[in-house]
Amino acid sequence: MHPSHDDQLVRLNKIDGQVKGIKKMIEGRRYCVDIMTQIKAVTSALYRVEQEILKTHMRNCLKSAVESKQPDDVSEKIEEIMGLLSKRI
Repeated sequence: MHPSHDDQLVRLNKIDGQVKGIKKMIEGRRYCVDIMTQIKAVTSALYRVEQEILKTHMRNCLKSAVESKQPDDVSEKIEEIMGLLSKRI
């Protein structure tokens, strides 16, 4: 069974509000730097959500694979993580 990420919903709801705020800023023709500051805040908040979900994945899914003593399962989990990390731009 996969772990719950419900604790991230509070953060995601806040991010959703921030994105809506950015849209209003753009509609209101706010100063570019102010808009970009808010975009950076959203980007950072999403990164924190990503990090928490990754931590949960490693503490649960990866740990379970290691404890199963199935080398293929462990390799699969590691490759999944490495694949995601290599997509970072």
